[in-house]
Amino acid sequence: MDFAFSDEQEMIRESAESFLADVSDSAAVRAAMATALGHDPELWQRVCREMVWPAIHIPEQYGGLGLGFVELAILLEQMGRRLFCSPFFSTACLATPALLLGGNDEQKAHWLPQLAEGSLTATLAYASNNRSGLDAVQASVRAEGAGFVIDGVLRQVVDGHSAGLLIVAARGREGIGLFAVPADTPGISRRLVPTLDQTRKLAEVSFSQVVVPAEARLGAAGQGGELLERVLQLACVALAAEQVGGAQQALDLTLAYTAERQQFGRAIASFQAIKHRAADMMLEVECARSAAWYAACVAEEALAFNGDKRIAAELPLAAALAKARCSEAFFQCAAESIQLHGGVGFTWEYDPHLYFKRARASEALFGAPSWHRERIAAALLGEYP
Repeated sequence: MDFAFSDEQEMIRESAESFLADVSDSAAVRAAMATALGHDPELWQRVCREMVWPAIHIPEQYGGLGLGFVELAILLEQMGRRLFCSPFFSTACLATPALLLGGNDEQKAHWLPQLAEGSLTATLAYASNNRSGLDAVQASVRAEGAGFVIDGVLRQVVDGHSAGLLIVAARGREGIGLFAVPADTPGISRRLVPTLDQTRKLAEVSFSQVVVPAEARLGAAGQGGELLERVLQLACVALAAEQVGGAQQALDLTLAYTAERQQFGRAIASFQAIKHRAADMMLEVECARSAAWYAACVAEEALAFNGDKRIAAELPLAAALAKARCSEAFFQCAAESIQLHGGVGFTWEYDPHLYFKRARASEALFGAPSWHRERIAAALLGEYP
């Protein structure tokens, strides 16, 4: 693998960095997170029309740019740096991979162009409890007539209060199934849930005798569990790239503050103890970045060569490694940033607390580091997948 960016990828990174620096500064983040929607609709439309980011890894025949997961990860790292409040993660990193991997030609032709142009946002709803992976799927589905009926409560749904399309996981006689369900389907109710991280909105979505047609099911009968596993693995890789950006910004904020803060007649950045702690933060960032970019390369192959057995075996390990390593690196850097900011570190006026809250929340999303390490150990022992 070549881990150096191409000229095109470097251009994507630079344009994303410049754009987000302008539209997602501290004031913009604080304004967006204070709203019930959780983002600025006008800014989201600018992202869709001017930057065309939701279309980045959607194939060209469905209105996308036809780029890969590495380009997606480039955007996510910059979004993580700026805590960009938008439905991008839920739409591009959760719903779109589910449709790309599990959708048939008709489903892709119907949903993907809408996601690419930004006229529709979407998300994945799968967890009914605090467990991780497939154990979290507890909503029920049963065949009835020519379609299905879904019941259950799905929690911790990213942007679940505002998404127009829900990719829903439910258990039935044939195992887990994934279904593409419009959010305005009768029987669906949604409730925004207050959380630690105000920059990423989570919702509780309830299904009460929700009738969906047979053509809503993604993939073949009995294959929903495998499909959901792959979608969650790709989500972990995407989140890891975002966490790298957050960790980098926590380091950058700390370096800027310690260079300005004076103590005993000089900047505290000149003290040896501060230098050591900053160096440790940098090491965390660089190790996390290596794990994230390796996983992004594997994820790109997984989407390009869907069904390849070698990639199918490599992706779970790469995703688990990236999620565990990047979660811990982000949290460590965010916590150190607060400590090195001293007494102002957790005040509302300064930004480190925003990164600390995002780090803690994203650490638990899609499985804690300890859970992913258990999966790595099981895989090395031949017990998983």
